[in-house]
Amino acid sequence: MIETILSGDRPRSRVLGVLLVALLAGLALAPFLFPGTRPLDVAAKVCVFVLLVASYDLLLGYTGIVSFAHTMFFGIGGYGVAIALSRMEPGWGAVALGTAAALTVALALSFVIGLFSLRVKAIFFAMITLAVASFFAILASQLSGLTGGEDGLTFKVPEALRARSTAYYFVFTVSLALFLALLRVVNSPFGRVLLAIRENDFRAEALGYRTVIYRTLANCLGAVVAALAGVLYALWLRYTGPNTTLDFAIMIDLLLMVVIGGMGTMYGAAIGAAIFVVAQTYLQEAMKALSGALKGVPLLPELFHPDRWLLWLGVLFVLSVYYFPRGIVGQLRAKGS
Repeated sequence: MIETILSGDRPRSRVLGVLLVALLAGLALAPFLFPGTRPLDVAAKVCVFVLLVASYDLLLGYTGIVSFAHTMFFGIGGYGVAIALSRMEPGWGAVALGTAAALTVALALSFVIGLFSLRVKAIFFAMITLAVASFFAILASQLSGLTGGEDGLTFKVPEALRARSTAYYFVFTVSLALFLALLRVVNSPFGRVLLAIRENDFRAEALGYRTVIYRTLANCLGAVVAALAGVLYALWLRYTGPNTTLDFAIMIDLLLMVVIGGMGTMYGAAIGAAIFVVAQTYLQEAMKALSGALKGVPLLPELFHPDRWLLWLGVLFVLSVYYFPRGIVGQLRAKGS
């Protein structure tokens, strides 16, 4: 049964298995284990970003596509459902319409970008996606009548999602289902072709696989899942805006999460996203406590001042890359521990 759910992709490491079970149990029981608004918000963000990072790893880790437009599709999902709910009755019909519109736009854009850009070299494709994402972010800020501009859009959600615990389990269930679907995709013959393209696209082409078609399909699938992640995040926040979905800093965070967890493994997306989101949220508080405890010691209180949390987050990232060059999951699987 478990073998079927995981699509035959076992953790292949006892430590990794324990980490994944602990993560799943923690997220599944979050409303009971971590009472309070902020911990539940962190748990919901982990759910969404596990899905978002997994969809990006499908491109970067499995297909070898470097794209800077992934947050654009994330934002399309958020804005799609936000626009529908802010202009219609806050019911499931509006959610369905906004989601369908967002998926249509994301699919069309990703298809056009993939079809015309994936024929060029990787660096040029990355630059094209960066330009398109930047243009979309500017457009979202300028069309204030539709998108709310820099202030974004606040809206009401369907009555069933107004209780925070119910909304959380909706986000958790949909994220888990989509994550398992992506796991099935990467362990299918289609996923193996993507890996072959990543390793040697010329050889894959020589074997008869149209690499442009496969890359375009991977680009479209990643965009659709990213848009669905944006829908879930908007429904959880009951708000969407440039800073929550379209900020380029989110794109950098995605890259860091993929590298920390391990490229080319869906489990790496889960571990990397969980570690990064928790560190990003609580590292500043931990440093504040440490700085207070070291009061009176020369230099150290200033060194661990909470305003320097980004510096220490960068140090942690460098250390993780140094000690886990294949990412956490890749390193654990290599050791087989």
